[in-house]
Amino acid sequence: MNRCLPGPAEIGDGVAASSAADVTWDLSPLFRAPDDPRIAETLSELEARSADFERRYRGTIAGNPTAATLREGLEELESILDTAYRLSSYAQLVYSADTTSEAHRTLVQRAQEAMTTLHNRLLFFELEWIGLDDAAAERLLTDPQLTNYAHYLRHRRSYRPHTLSEAEERLINDKDLTGIQAWQRLFTEFTAAQTFNVEVNGQTRALTQSEVLTLMRHPDREQRRRAHEAFYSRLAENGLVSSFIYDTRFHDHLITLRLRHYQDPMQPRHLANQIDSEAVEAMMQTVERNYALAHRYFRFKARLLGLPRLELFDQYAPIETDKPRIPWSEARQLVVEALSHFSPHFGEMAQRCFTQRWIDAAPRPGKRGGAFCAGISPSSNPYVLMSYTDDLRDVMTLAHELGHAIHDMHAARQTLLNYYPSLPLAETASVFAEMLVFDHLLPQLAQPRQRLSLLCAKIEDSFATLFRQTVLTRFEQKVYAARRQGRLGAEQLGQLWLQANAPYYGDAVNLTAGYEWGWSYIPHFIHTPFYCYAYAFGELLVMALYGMFRQQGERFIPRYQALLASGGSRTPAEQVAELGVDITDPNFWQVGFDELARLVDAAEQLAA
Repeated sequence: MNRCLPGPAEIGDGVAASSAADVTWDLSPLFRAPDDPRIAETLSELEARSADFERRYRGTIAGNPTAATLREGLEELESILDTAYRLSSYAQLVYSADTTSEAHRTLVQRAQEAMTTLHNRLLFFELEWIGLDDAAAERLLTDPQLTNYAHYLRHRRSYRPHTLSEAEERLINDKDLTGIQAWQRLFTEFTAAQTFNVEVNGQTRALTQSEVLTLMRHPDREQRRRAHEAFYSRLAENGLVSSFIYDTRFHDHLITLRLRHYQDPMQPRHLANQIDSEAVEAMMQTVERNYALAHRYFRFKARLLGLPRLELFDQYAPIETDKPRIPWSEARQLVVEALSHFSPHFGEMAQRCFTQRWIDAAPRPGKRGGAFCAGISPSSNPYVLMSYTDDLRDVMTLAHELGHAIHDMHAARQTLLNYYPSLPLAETASVFAEMLVFDHLLPQLAQPRQRLSLLCAKIEDSFATLFRQTVLTRFEQKVYAARRQGRLGAEQLGQLWLQANAPYYGDAVNLTAGYEWGWSYIPHFIHTPFYCYAYAFGELLVMALYGMFRQQGERFIPRYQALLASGGSRTPAEQVAELGVDITDPNFWQVGFDELARLVDAAEQLAA
């Protein structure tokens, strides 16, 4: 059955109304409202419990503790942090849903200040553990009473060369409130408040970022061009502020590297991800060796569209000119069905996200751009934020974020300190869910042109995850190298951006005027330096795992569920090794591109 339904009528602003306009989340399991009295009660509780924790444990860990004492302290620490994360997550969630609300801005700042105070008070516990001599630490790490915490404890000790004194750590935490955290809030509010004036159906309308980016996938080429020009011209108008925020962020990271004795800008991310730099570089080089596949596809798409060469605003143009729209109710059914066919348990988990109202999908001004799934703690459910515009790509975004939610629900059997998967594995379940939905939807499309359109959309999403995220990582490497030499202005940032993108697009896509501002709206650069390579890691890993699933069938499912349930209890290499994957083998990464080439072959054959 064809679930790609005709588009709805246009509403007053000239943009199709979202069928998810009333889909908002219910955060009441956390707190009822930003002025909920329980927030003040929780803050008082955290202050009292952290003071008691410090009184009971300060000096005991440094004094060569028993395994029972250390375990007791870790369990109490988890309990305090669980309460703290519920509060800080609530503040971030309401703020992301509406960054223009003064109440939300006040709450998020209040929460950040409280979390800094809490972290400073609890900081001694980790510092005392890190400061233990190796012999004493190893005795504790091998004690059966600490088996469940051994990985966490060992990983924390890996930060020993980069940890400062308690007084210095506290000072950095306090200054970050008016330093990098303030710049991050400014970036979020500044980008969320931007509107883009685009001519639609003969009228100029002020659109949100999500809406204008959706128009760049419009069937009408002139409409795509207008959206492209409006988007990048607006970014250019804000260039003074954007470039200052970015330059400050880059400089702050370099200062952190110097203070903490890191040798490379990516080293803190590799350490947090628990992955070797050599494995990451091998993966990225494999991606770059496959740029020719991207060029081949871009030329193929130009022929499909009847163009001599793609302009940048053509790369996501739909192949089907009568662009299908999928209302929220159909997207919900599609995703739940696809996940249920893989595993009824997966389908049930996804259904809970809808029925329990854990999703905020309504597009609106002031809402943070992009999409995310917030996994709070093992005792709390995950929450998904996105802006659903009835576009086919939004269905895949929904599948992606629900994949994260399913991962979080599986990992909830872990204790809090082992709950959060490292970034390279954090993208595994999300990309796997996208693959399941794609394979479920494709055979339901009766018309070859529609199947081709969906196939091309999937290829392009994979390109965005593999190639584009690698480009973003190379851009970060370039800007940090350049920032060591001095301040970076907008023009230099634009040049570095184009240099990083040029190998990916080659001579197959023209980098249309304005694209030199493409760096200036990407939140990962501001919030989480070098996050982006995890997307490519996850995509290639999933392509290999998905191939294993096609070969093994139901035998694969329990092993995959065990991977998700392990949370962050082991290193990524150890976790995937149980599935037969060796991430240190360069040949492994090529397997994913062989799978992607198969999709390009299928698109070319279907088009013929």
